[in-house]
Amino acid sequence: MFFQITSRSTPLTGKRTIGCIALASSLLIGFSGCGSKSDAPTTTESAAESGSTAAVSNLTGTIKINGSSTVQPIANAVKEEFAKLYPNVNVSVDGKGTGNGFKMFQDKETDISDASRPIKPGEFEACKANGVEFIEIPVAYDGLTIVVHPKNDWVKSMTIEQLQKIFVAGDAAKQWSDVDASWPAEKIEIFSPGTGSGTYDYFREVVIGKSDSSLRNDMNLNEDDNVLVNGVAGNPYAIGFFGVAYYEESKDKLKAVEIVNPKDDKAYLPTPENIASGTYAPFSRPLFIYVSTASLPRAEIATFVSYFLENAPSLCERVGYVRLPDEIMQRAAKNLDEENTGTHYIDGEGNSRSGAVADIYQPENLTK
Repeated sequence: MFFQITSRSTPLTGKRTIGCIALASSLLIGFSGCGSKSDAPTTTESAAESGSTAAVSNLTGTIKINGSSTVQPIANAVKEEFAKLYPNVNVSVDGKGTGNGFKMFQDKETDISDASRPIKPGEFEACKANGVEFIEIPVAYDGLTIVVHPKNDWVKSMTIEQLQKIFVAGDAAKQWSDVDASWPAEKIEIFSPGTGSGTYDYFREVVIGKSDSSLRNDMNLNEDDNVLVNGVAGNPYAIGFFGVAYYEESKDKLKAVEIVNPKDDKAYLPTPENIASGTYAPFSRPLFIYVSTASLPRAEIATFVSYFLENAPSLCERVGYVRLPDEIMQRAAKNLDEENTGTHYIDGEGNSRSGAVADIYQPENLTK
């Protein structure tokens, strides 16, 4: 029997070293009086049944995570696997929305903020004003998915212009026939994430762009993506949007709409291949976690974040998302190990950056 502590190829430095020394110390406590079999730590039944060679750690502590409901399935998957090795660490994961999560994060109420979009300039300034430093870590690709009811046989694909007719305020379509005369003269029922959601922000950015317009205010808004799933599934004339993972787990009661890529005028579904290649455009996007450096000296935080980063590629696929390229994960690991704080998505003048994650998540773009 032995204790297995998650290891990294890059040496730990700074506060994370302290955290892992604390973890090692907590593990060694279990070996005091190791001549007595009854005094030695034992492997839990669940670990033994799974055939794992790793014993369970006696590490304790509490980790608070909130933010994106899109990232929540990944965080929950990490939490479940982490608990098999560290059952005495209490990890709470909630999904109040990216914007709401950043508000809690900047107020020092959470250790980790899940985000389905990069941090905004105003949120970044609030963090700095409150003395909150963080490490920005991309963890997966998502394809924001437009869904309709399976009985909807008139929509197979949609352009950004058609989505604008439905979702943008002003002269918005009331009936499907307002979008296309060949479609039914039936009222469109719309289900959308709440305004505190990063998915809402991302959808608005893609569909509206730099226009002064806004999304219509008569949509059914909810921060719980499962409510949105059930809303669309319960109405043949409904349409909605959310992260691809929620579509994947509900494919039996929803239909994904193919989106026409503005660059090649071809329609694509949000498959893992199309999301990873970027052909599912413009709705492919990276997902993030933001880690407070004030929390990293705690052994449970340092261990959990390392575990999250190392296991995100496989666990994100388990819940329906797409793994990031190895080079991106290696850059994230380097930033974590060296505690390179700040964001890559805001420049030195306070303006947001946009583009492919491989181009933006570069050391020279890091703004502190």
